[in-house]
Amino acid sequence: MTDLFIHDSAARTTRRFEPIDPNHVRMYVCGPTVYDLAHLGNARPVVVFDVLARLLRRIYPRVTYVRNITDVDDKINARSRESGEPIGAITARTTEDFHRDMAALGALPPDVEPRATQHIAEMIALIERLIANGHAYAADGHVLFSVPSFADYGKLSGRSPDELLAGARVDVAPYKRDAGDFVLWKPSDDATPGWDSPWGRGRPGWHIECSAMSWKHLGEEFDIHGGGHDLIFPHHENEVAQSVCAFPGHGFAHYWMHNGMLLVDGEKMSKSLGNFMTVRDILDKGWRFGEAFRLLLLRTHYRQALDFTMAGLEEAKAELDDHYAMLSRAPAAPGGGIASQLADWAVAPLLDDLNTPLALARLRDLRTLENAVTVGGSPAVAMERARLTVPPAPGVAAKAFREAAGVLGVAAWNADDWLKGRAPRADAAVPGAMLSAQVSHLQGQAVASGQHDEEADIDAAIAARLAARKAKNWAEADRIRDELKAQGIVLEDGPAGTTWRRA
Repeated sequence: MTDLFIHDSAARTTRRFEPIDPNHVRMYVCGPTVYDLAHLGNARPVVVFDVLARLLRRIYPRVTYVRNITDVDDKINARSRESGEPIGAITARTTEDFHRDMAALGALPPDVEPRATQHIAEMIALIERLIANGHAYAADGHVLFSVPSFADYGKLSGRSPDELLAGARVDVAPYKRDAGDFVLWKPSDDATPGWDSPWGRGRPGWHIECSAMSWKHLGEEFDIHGGGHDLIFPHHENEVAQSVCAFPGHGFAHYWMHNGMLLVDGEKMSKSLGNFMTVRDILDKGWRFGEAFRLLLLRTHYRQALDFTMAGLEEAKAELDDHYAMLSRAPAAPGGGIASQLADWAVAPLLDDLNTPLALARLRDLRTLENAVTVGGSPAVAMERARLTVPPAPGVAAKAFREAAGVLGVAAWNADDWLKGRAPRADAAVPGAMLSAQVSHLQGQAVASGQHDEEADIDAAIAARLAARKAKNWAEADRIRDELKAQGIVLEDGPAGTTWRRA
């Protein structure tokens, strides 16, 4: 493995990654505000930084990945007032929904998942430091950050405070010293969640939450801070201001990474356009579409805008079908040697600012190599790309495929389960591939769909078709094949007999 390069949003260039401590890489990513189901755009940073965490763990001996849960927010309060459901019930339910949906996309859990409500003491301590350092002030039960007190405000987003103020929606309030000052603490009435503080009963502003949680779990400065591009201003800009001013002399996050936005059919997703989709909408198509959506996300470089279409989702599902068909045929092979070299070759594009499209292309080349030695075909182009002079032995390219796919978080299920649409099992050949909770959830989904009960009937139909072919009753054999096809069952005849998979 060679050096890792990542695009640093703050520097506006791609930089060689140099961790603060080469023996312990620390990363913080902004997590969800838990008041509703995660939409497709919410899923993109989860998948992007899941791949980065997997890659970092491949390179460094220890990685701490922190992704928070925002469970105190005015959106949550508004949802409670609208629905009559208690705030605690809303946050508990939607947090569980988030975990289940992200697990279905193959996302491993972060090492630490702090909740804002569990870090009120740290938030108050940070605010007290900011007041003491002359960067915040109390007014009418509020505490505000003084933007003019921080000369570097706007550096992350590349705009001056005046430009930021002109393009932002800011609260006009008489207690503000400057129009751009933002809230660190605000008062709560009896009907709103609140905590005792030196400034009265109240609750934190949004931005101070992440500064407090990253400080608690990663320290005054750490390696990577990630999130969606839409968070650069005001959220991340304000995080920088708070954290740097609370701990003078420390740089907070050394690298900033931001993923691009997600469009639906070429337009920004919104309920008014009727193109708003949740991850649950995708999963309702079947458990296999969770991994298909993950693959679709990775087909576009993380910094580019991604256009989601149902046709693209179906194409991703078909590509996974081909991957799993190859894996189902490949014999076992030892690790090391050429297999390890091929795996490193396939993973190498990720070292160049997470170039997932090229890494996926190299996975397809590994599939081509394996298919060439197991079912026939020309491996010439794939061999040239992989710089091989002779084709690998059967099973070697598949072994490399599994290892590289494990870094991308794809093709992690048992191949036969995938092809037949059974309750999924994690493939032991992929290190750390899936969560037991994820497997349990998807097994339940598969069982609920009644898929297991069909297999005996399918096998009986295949046997009847084989008997018809032996009797040269081609019309009956074709009728059985067409009938199964109408049910979404695809038959594949090969030297070893007839196999089947679900379309």
